[in-house]
Amino acid sequence: MGYTLNFAAVWRNFDQLLEGLALSLGLAFVSILVGVLIGLVVAFALISKHRIASWPATSYVTVIRNLPILVLVLFAYFALPQMGVRLGKIESFVAVLSIYSGAYLAEVFRGGLLSIPKGLSEAGLAIGLTPMQIRTSIIMPLMLRNVLPSLSSTVISLFKDTSLAAAIAVPELTFEARKINVESFRVIETWIVASGLYVVTCTALAALMRLAERRLAVVR
Repeated sequence: MGYTLNFAAVWRNFDQLLEGLALSLGLAFVSILVGVLIGLVVAFALISKHRIASWPATSYVTVIRNLPILVLVLFAYFALPQMGVRLGKIESFVAVLSIYSGAYLAEVFRGGLLSIPKGLSEAGLAIGLTPMQIRTSIIMPLMLRNVLPSLSSTVISLFKDTSLAAAIAVPELTFEARKINVESFRVIETWIVASGLYVVTCTALAALMRLAERRLAVVR
C-alpha cells in the first residue's frame, strides 16, 4: 500500500468546498423554513376531527415518509418536465426537500400538539380568546418548546440530506468534493476534508439548537 497522503490539491480548491458548504446550508435553511410551515398546517390537520382535513394529511405523511428522498429528487428533476412542469436544479431540490421535511416535521409537531393539556384551550376560551388566538398565543409556543429536541435532530438530518442534491448536479458540498476528487485523483484526502466540514457544521448546528433549548427551557 504505497499511498501517500497529499492534501495540496484539496487546499488549492478549498474555496470551492466552502462555496458548496454555503449552498448546502442555504438549501437546508430554505427547505426547513418552508417545511416548518407545511408541517404546522399538516400537524393541525392530522389532529383534526374532520376527515376532510385529516385524511389528505395522513395520506401525504404516509406516502412521503415511505419514499426515499433520492427517488423524489430524481422524479422532480427528470419526470416532472415530461408532464410540463419544469424547474431548475436548485428549485426542484428545494421543493422536494421542503415537501420531505414537511412530512417529518408534521409528525414532530403532531406529537407536540398532543402533549399540550386540553385544559389550556378551555382556559383560553374562558378568558375570551378566539380559537386562532389560542393557537398562536398559547398552543404553538408551548408546542415548539416541547418539540425542540426532536426538531434539532430533524434539522441536522435534513442538512445532511442536502448531499443528495449532487445527484442532479447542484454544486453543493458533496458535488464540489466529487469534482475535486475526479480532477485531482486524491480520493482519501478529498473525502476526509469534506467529511470534516460536515462534522464541524453538524456539531455547530447541534450546539446552536442546544442553546435555543436552554433559552426556552422552563425554570422549575
